[in-house]
Amino acid sequence: MKADGVAEVLGRQLLRSATSVAAHYREACRAKSDLDFISKLEGAQQELDESDLWLELLSESGVVKSERLDKIGKKQTN
Repeated sequence: MKADGVAEVLGRQLLRSATSVAAHYREACRAKSDLDFISKLEGAQQELDESDLWLELLSESGVVKSERLDKIGKKQTN
C-alpha cells in the first residue's frame, strides 16, 4: 500500500476513535446512575487507548514525524 493510502486508512481510524471519545463523554454527562457514568467513561478510555494506537502506527509508518506526535503528548500531560 502506498504511503498516502496508509495515511488515509490510519487517519480515518484515528478520526473515528477520537470522535468516539467525545461521544462517550457526552453520554457519561447524561448518565442515569454512578455505574452508568463509570461504564461510559470506561468506553471513552478504551477509545482513547485505541486513538493512541493509531497515533503510534502513524509515527511508526513514517506518515507523521515522531517529533510532531511528541508535541501532542506534551500538550496532553500539561
